[in-house]
Parts: sequence; C-alpha cells; structure tokens
Amino acid sequence: MILPISQLQLRDVLMDPKSSEIKEPYLMINYGADGENITVVTPGRNGSEFNKTIGFTHKFNGMLIYKCIYGKGVLMMQKNNETGEVKEVTVRGLRPGVEVEVPAGYVHTIYNTGRTILVTVDNGPKDEKFKDNSFILSKRGLAYYVIDKKGEIAFEKNPNYPFHPQLTS
Repeated sequence: MILPISQLQLRDVLMDPKSSEIKEPYLMINYGADGENITVVTPGRNGSEFNKTIGFTHKFNGMLIYKCIYGKGVLMMQKNNETGEVKEVTVRGLRPGVEVEVPAGYVHTIYNTGRTILVTVDNGPKDEKFKDNSFILSKRGLAYYVIDKKGEIAFEKNPNYPFHPQLTS
C-alpha cells in the first residue's frame, strides 16, 4: 500500500505552519503483514525548516530499525518521562548504508537535509496500535526543529517545550 502524506497533514508539526511549501512531503510504502516499510522524503524546506516526516512514538517491544538506502538526512529521536518532559534528544545522521535503532517509547522523526529524495527502510509493525503521533502533534513537533541557517544545518528550539536538553549524537 502506498500512503502519500500531504502538506495539510504535515502542517501541524512544522515550525511555521503557514510555510508548508512542499506539496507532497513524503510517502510511505507498506507491503505484506510482516514486510518492511519504505519511506521516501522529498527534498526542500518549509520556510527555513528542512522537510520531514510527521513522526510518532514507537510503542512495540523491541528496536525499530531504520536503514538509509538513498539520500541524506537526520533522524531525531527523543525520550520523554511520564509527564511529557523531555529527558533526552538524540540526532543521528543518515546516508546510504547507515542503520539507526529507535528504542521502544521514543518519539522520532526523519528530516531530509539533502538535495535529492531520502529513502529509508524500517522494520516497524503495520498495526497502527504500535504507533502514536498524539504527543508530537500536541507539541507541534519534537523539542528541536532542524533548519537551514545560511546553508548549514542548525537546530531551533521548539517553544512548546519548557525544557530543551542538550542534543546528543
């Protein structure tokens, strides 16, 4: 099944929701009950923020593993405590061949920081009960946004969080 994600769907997690300039931000390809998922993130920016996925909290036991097949980008993940306070934010670079493990309970999103499409494959379950994007929607994204600042990748604090831990890689 091919699931295109529209700019309207992405707008709720953008740093500037009025700057949703990318018409078709990404698509997901799911195949087979136990198959892998493919995510294709288009290049570009919404204002100064790099294009990204909406993201979700990984809620199944075990590691969610993303492997970059093509392009370059960043996978950002964060761990929150029971009250929603951010405890940890980790940024991992994506390029072909790189694998990133996302532990259960972490919320995460993928940014395309390159000039071509970014393609990842993951082992996430198809059942939507294992994916929850309510937290990321309520905060309009993760604790930091990934932006283009004078041609360089930079991180902008999301004002919907009272605390911003130091980024780790």
